Amino acid sequence: MKAYIFPGQGAQFTGMGLDLYENSPQAQELFENANSILGFHITDIMFEGSPEDLKETKVTQPAIFLHSVILAKTLGDNFRPDMVAGHSLGEFSALVANGTLNFEDGLKLVSQRAQAMQKACELQPSTMAAVLGLDDDIVEKVCAMTNGIVVAANYNCPGQLVISGEIDAINTACETLKEEGARRALVLPVGGAFHSPLMEPAREELAAAIENTTFSKPNCPIYQNVTASAVIDETEIKANLISQLTAPVRWTQSVQQMITDGATHFTEVGPGKVLQGLVRKINREAETASATLESNA
Repeated sequence: MKAYIFPGQGAQFTGMGLDLYENSPQAQELFENANSILGFHITDIMFEGSPEDLKETKVTQPAIFLHSVILAKTLGDNFRPDMVAGHSLGEFSALVANGTLNFEDGLKLVSQRAQAMQKACELQPSTMAAVLGLDDDIVEKVCAMTNGIVVAANYNCPGQLVISGEIDAINTACETLKEEGARRALVLPVGGAFHSPLMEPAREELAAAIENTTFSKPNCPIYQNVTASAVIDETEIKANLISQLTAPVRWTQSVQQMITDGATHFTEVGPGKVLQGLVRKINREAETASATLESNA
């Protein structure tokens, strides 16, 4: 069975999507439509902007979404997933790819999500840290015993967990985790504590937008970050999507469940190859590949 997976924030690069724009009239039309919806020329930043320009939250999230979704659409009949999943932001790309959301609504929600997250970040200084080389339960225990807000946020693969929370709590937890034997506990250059209780203001803002958006029956299951299980019910998909901002990304568990349910081949749709690396660390037997425009040639 074929699983298609969609990357999240951090996968952006200058020039992303330019090959699609230049070689596919369908892609060009979708990119121009996106410029109109967003009210600025995101294509200029994607194709020619500096890494700093691309790091702006209002740009990063829509840019990755557009690259993934437009690439999926250019694959045409070759895009036949049995299941989909997306890492954090990538969940929105996956929901457009499997027909739950239309292109315009998906882009609007991603743009609103980015702006709501930015506002939440400005309300309280916060950050995230990558923890390598420890079992999940040890990281969870250290988070629980640390004063302040610090939680497990991204279960990326065995031995790689990202924690999220208040700056002082993150720094304290990192020191404790090193004492517990972590190979690394490294504060990340991010603007805030994503997938933690500190994103509650953003969750509330995004919830209203999601509730007012039409969700259709998907053409294949999505394995959502919050539950790490197959979902096809639109109401359940909405609820999980709303919870996602303050809940952990259970990527390890999602991939394991997809494999249990029959996935043998994972195709990453969008910029970079980060998710392919994570899949191989979760299960060495899984086959991985990148989707390319040429695969529709």
